[in-house]
This record gives sequence, C-alpha cells and structure tokens, in this order.
Amino acid sequence: MPSARGTLPWSPPSRSTHLLAAPVAAAVGACPSALVAPIDPDVADTTAFCAAYDVAPRSSANCIVVIGRRGETTTYAAVIVLATGRADVNGVVRRHLGVRKISFASMDDAVSRTGMEYGGITPIGLPSGWPVLIDEDVLAAGPVVVGSGLRRSKVLLDAADLATLPGAQVLSLTL
Repeated sequence: MPSARGTLPWSPPSRSTHLLAAPVAAAVGACPSALVAPIDPDVADTTAFCAAYDVAPRSSANCIVVIGRRGETTTYAAVIVLATGRADVNGVVRRHLGVRKISFASMDDAVSRTGMEYGGITPIGLPSGWPVLIDEDVLAAGPVVVGSGLRRSKVLLDAADLATLPGAQVLSLTL
C-alpha cells in the first residue's frame, strides 16, 4: 500500500546536502523532521514519481510559484497543495494576496527567483518576504513529500513543519 515514505532510502539532510539546492540546504534546519532521498530526475513529476517509488499521491505536496499584480506592485508567492488537489489560484489565492491579476510564474522567472530547478521547487528556502500559502489539506496529511530544489531528489517531512516556515499561512485553497 502506498505511503509517504514509499520505497525511497531516506536520510538526514545533514548527510545529503548534495541532494539539496543551495537555498534549501541553508533553510532545511527549520524543518526538524526533514529527510532527503535521491530519485531518478526523469520521474520527478508527481504522477510518475508516486508510481515509481510507491508514494501515495495524498502524501505528495506540490509547490507552485504565482505572480500577482495590483497597479505597480508585484507579489510573488508559493502555493502548496496536495497532488490530489487543485489550488483556486484565480479566486482564493488572488483575493488573499490582494492582487487584481494573477498567473503562474514562467519557468525562467520561477527558477531565477528561487535558485531552484523547475520541477523541484519547494517551500523550503524561498526568498525572504514571499507568502507561502499552504492548503489546510496538506497539514492534515501528516508526513508529506515535497521538492528539494533539485529534480534528482525529494524531501519527506511532517507537514506541520511547513506551517513554521517564514511567510507560511494555512488556508483553504483548493477547488
């Protein structure tokens, strides 16, 4: 039966910093339950990852980067939802951020602003001042798998650790 741990060889991040993007390695200490494991980067996308490593989709959390604008003000934010959910970006997220227009950040923009690889972006180690909007279902999931900042690895942690990250806010975000 699929679980959050799946079939991966998890280890403490302090012994596997080569599996973390630089900003993630610098910030992962704020997540005491965090473990890291290598994966095949060809199966880093959620559906393929869950199938390849027997991880339950309800235990896999995706991080998307959005950009909102209101007048001359631009706001970047991270939105975290379970693989089984879909964020209400144009409704709940837009209103919560107080922006008139919102969209997904382009791949190049997300990568350059986070210092992470596309497909591996995680809420751990995001730029200072970014809102980190976490769907309440993520916290209810218990242990979850998130990106490591790189496509070649994943991080497993207690979802409650996500709520302690700088800028973290727990909301009902899914449609």
